[in-house]
Amino acid sequence: QVQLVESGGGLVQAGGSLRLSCAASGRSFSTYTIAWFRQAPGKEREFVASIAWSAGRTYYADSVEGRFTISRDSAKSTVYLQMDNLKPEDTAVYYCGARVGPHTWPGPYNDWGQGTQVTVSS
Repeated sequence: QVQLVESGGGLVQAGGSLRLSCAASGRSFSTYTIAWFRQAPGKEREFVASIAWSAGRTYYADSVEGRFTISRDSAKSTVYLQMDNLKPEDTAVYYCGARVGPHTWPGPYNDWGQGTQVTVSS
């Protein structure tokens, strides 16, 4: 069974940076895509960024393109989300999700972590 554990959230001022981690375990992820999503209070969950585990192909939401960078360390089975130039509108609970095959959204991501809170103050 796939397990995803997020960490690295916190409180940061606007313009600051955070790096989130998603530790994945339970199986080989060579055919998987791992993605970051976020959900703010009263809003739907939205896609942030994804990475194909083997090929390394990445996708970003327009709202974070150029500010966020997704990467993975295969040896540590961990996916990272480096978030720079944070804005108050980035405040949300951030989740990592996993699916077999390439990224699609909306589309089934079958496994989820518990989330980590990111709060950006103005």
